[in-house]
Amino acid sequence: MEQPKKNKPAIRFSMYWMYAIVIIFLAGILYFDDNSMTKSVSYTKFEQYVHDRGVSRITVFSNKGEVEGALTDSMAKVVFGSNFKPESGVSARIVAESPSADKMQDKIDQWRQEGVFSGEVKYEKGSDFGPLLWTFGPVIILIVFWFVMMRRMSGRDSAGGGVFSVGKSKAKIFDKDGPIHVTFKDVAGLSEAKTEIEEIVEFLKNPQRYTNLGGKIPKGALLVGPPGTGKTLLAKAVAGEANVPFFSMSGSDFVEMFVGVGASRVRDLFRQAKEKAPCIVFIDEIDAVGRARGRNPNMGSNDERENTLNQLLTEMDGFGTNSGVIILAATNRADILDKALLRAGRFDRQIYVDLPDLNDRVAIFNVHLRKIKTDETVDVDLLARQTPGFSGADIANVCNEAALIAARHNKQSVGRQDFIDAVDRIIGGLEKRSKITTDEEKRSIAVHEAGHATVSWHLRYANPLIKVTIVPRGKALGAAWYLPEERQITPTQALLDEMCSTLGGRAAEELFIGHISTGAANDLERVTKQAYAMVAYYGMSD
Repeated sequence: MEQPKKNKPAIRFSMYWMYAIVIIFLAGILYFDDNSMTKSVSYTKFEQYVHDRGVSRITVFSNKGEVEGALTDSMAKVVFGSNFKPESGVSARIVAESPSADKMQDKIDQWRQEGVFSGEVKYEKGSDFGPLLWTFGPVIILIVFWFVMMRRMSGRDSAGGGVFSVGKSKAKIFDKDGPIHVTFKDVAGLSEAKTEIEEIVEFLKNPQRYTNLGGKIPKGALLVGPPGTGKTLLAKAVAGEANVPFFSMSGSDFVEMFVGVGASRVRDLFRQAKEKAPCIVFIDEIDAVGRARGRNPNMGSNDERENTLNQLLTEMDGFGTNSGVIILAATNRADILDKALLRAGRFDRQIYVDLPDLNDRVAIFNVHLRKIKTDETVDVDLLARQTPGFSGADIANVCNEAALIAARHNKQSVGRQDFIDAVDRIIGGLEKRSKITTDEEKRSIAVHEAGHATVSWHLRYANPLIKVTIVPRGKALGAAWYLPEERQITPTQALLDEMCSTLGGRAAEELFIGHISTGAANDLERVTKQAYAMVAYYGMSD
């Protein structure tokens, strides 16, 4: 089978190339400048110096028609005067136009017979590269340096753009053959949010089904929810499912120190989107640029963020039309967004992505457990019940932490205990087995935690107990772990039972040890907040 050819990476010009060229040029100058004093003379003068026994060595350049003679120190003082100093190590030379090489050889033989010259004779082919380098080298380097700097400033030679491209959009474009392969099958739970998002994708795939009835697809959808619930993951699934171009960028990508750059990037983004319509534009963390205007006036000066927001509002639903461009945005701070941004016509739909409930957590665990080697002891339902209030990102962290714990103990697969330890590690913190506690403190902690467990065991609405530990974790010296029941509506008795089980540790200390300690500080704080809420917020006081 023929192997596919790998695309060779393109050679990118770097400023280090310029440094290398400058170094080579300087080295060439040093090479050609051989630390000598040279003077051009006539051939008659040259012969005179030879007859005066002032030439110690002769070099004949056949292709240049020149002859060079190395002067003795005494003759050099005559030719160059006080400029020549023998102790400096500088050699003195004279250069003259010469006859042909054959005639020059006859002349040298004659000088040898006359006894006026007895030195070494060399025949060389001279080069014009040295003078050319001296003449044109600096000009060439300046031209190359100017060319490179202009390319870098225009952004054609740099990944982040240059001075002239600072107003260009930084959006990444994905298509159906792009690197994102996340689909709606990889998004567990979020059934209502997926339904609305899938409808947008379906419209882009089959618009006639909706337009035949006179309907119009929503221009924008805003994904709102706590961190880690899967808002960006839903956008990735849209990019993987839709067969249209997908523009992705962050709200902070519009923000720049230069005035007017944010609005320019908004214009450039929508210009690109209109050219590739139908398409989807996804803006993550839109609260970075969509914050309500006028809340924090900037002392009457120009507010760059407000100008960017104004341009965004105009592009989304202004005088012009953006048919075929659908805006997706995500934020976990919808309360601070500008009302003009949230109105119908810009974001027609607000899709709330809530924390997963029990069934959603089971589905999310099943997604993340695909790539983890587990044994038969792993109970997904128990894990889902043990992680109330966990987001999708938290559940992914639990699975990864369990795999790390199993690998730390050299296990071949991940078991039930590894997942329980991972949940304890994330909720309570790292075990502190080396923490110094006295026997009296250990007994007090054990009685305290046993009091929690005993009281909760006998109460109707208390949560089922799963384990009790006196191993310190984080700031806690001990803990009792429960499987809380998820209620949509909590009756008064359930709140009272929860307060009783929380105070059970304090009561056990007083009853079995005979005195109380500061170990119940966190319990008292939680009970105080709950009692205040029952009276002030829920109206449960007679």
